[in-house]
Amino acid sequence: MGSRMGFILLSAGCAIGIGNVWRFPYIAGQYGGGVFVLFYLFFLVTMGVPVMTMEFATGRASRKSIIRSFHELEKPGQKWHLHGYLGMAGNYILMMFYTTVAGWMLYYFYLMLTGKFQGKDASQAEEIFQGMLSDPLVLSVAMLIIVGAGIFICSIGLQKGVERITKIMMSLLLLIIIVLAVHSITLKGGIKGLKFYLLPDFKRAVKTGIWETIIAAMNQAFFTLSLGIGAMGIFGSYIDKKRSLLGESVNIAVLDTFVAFVSGLVIFPACFAFNISPGQGPGLIFITLPNIFNQMAGGRIWGTLFFVFMTFAAFSTILAVFENIISCCMDLFHWNRKKACLVNLIVIPLLSLPCVLGYNIWSGFQPRGEGSTILDLEDFLVSNIILPAGSLFYLLFCVTRYGWGFDKYIEEANTGEGLKIPHSIKFYVTYILPVLLFFLIIKGLL
Repeated sequence: MGSRMGFILLSAGCAIGIGNVWRFPYIAGQYGGGVFVLFYLFFLVTMGVPVMTMEFATGRASRKSIIRSFHELEKPGQKWHLHGYLGMAGNYILMMFYTTVAGWMLYYFYLMLTGKFQGKDASQAEEIFQGMLSDPLVLSVAMLIIVGAGIFICSIGLQKGVERITKIMMSLLLLIIIVLAVHSITLKGGIKGLKFYLLPDFKRAVKTGIWETIIAAMNQAFFTLSLGIGAMGIFGSYIDKKRSLLGESVNIAVLDTFVAFVSGLVIFPACFAFNISPGQGPGLIFITLPNIFNQMAGGRIWGTLFFVFMTFAAFSTILAVFENIISCCMDLFHWNRKKACLVNLIVIPLLSLPCVLGYNIWSGFQPRGEGSTILDLEDFLVSNIILPAGSLFYLLFCVTRYGWGFDKYIEEANTGEGLKIPHSIKFYVTYILPVLLFFLIIKGLL
């Protein structure tokens, strides 16, 4: 790892993805705005950050990817290392649909840039979206461009490739989202959207359901950080011991939350300015927003900028997870970087094809009930099972005497300058946090 800033931007790039920019605003819209945001911040601090320090600590102490990190730290005869295979599988399953959705963002950037939405109404915008999904060639080419670019950057190396590109991309991403937010807030009628988003309205939350809002916030706070599959651990394995891990985890959580929060500042004022419901679900990005950009002065420019930003957000996660996959292959099969990249250049597109074809040729296969797609199944496996189960695994490994143990975890996490984890956290992380995570897994399965 070339620098501390490189580590923070890479880790934040992994955490900042479609979940922040796409899922966060529409979930906040569905669950009443301000109250949801308060609960989200609470669970981010109490659940997300502690588990992130554990994944970083495991990575830094072992200097290995998830496939070998538990091998290095577990006691002889223990089986914690089996989680490495689940983690590696989780990375692959995540990329089976994430590469396709990143391809959607790239294709929409092209559509906005070439003015394909100009003069179109909401129903025509929906036709464009459905047309894209029903065309396996368009989806395949967009996915292949994303995979090819990601593998090429990883093949150059960590510092010269992944770190350098992520620094540029994250800097541009932060700049673009601030420009978009300022423009959105200044739209006529945008202030109503700001009030909906920022002012907690407990009456509205009661109407939506306080319990449902809490669970949705817990879910979002947890999954936004991409924990449990070693995607953070791999960057932990590359950093030195000059800084404590709580401080770095807080920095990454702040950056991640900043992007999610500012995404809301882009979307809510724009929705309210044009009298459109912000709680519309996934269609918000691909149908509603192009329609909003159409009605804005200079909408083609703002729309193009927005989808550049969306593509960067998705691609930063893809680079981080590709790096983890390639490191796993290097650790497991003793390949060099070039060979690991070449093999995955073939494997990842093949694994991504079911998701692509699930919207057209294989649309008859509806694994999670009527109207569902292969993407829904893959997303369910990662979000509801592999990420929380992987996080629970890291947690139990770091806090119980049957694993690495609390004292060794604290010693590693507190090595270096910066914020320190107090020993008084032991009761919470040993007895309360595992119950919360177990509850999330059961709720996800139900």
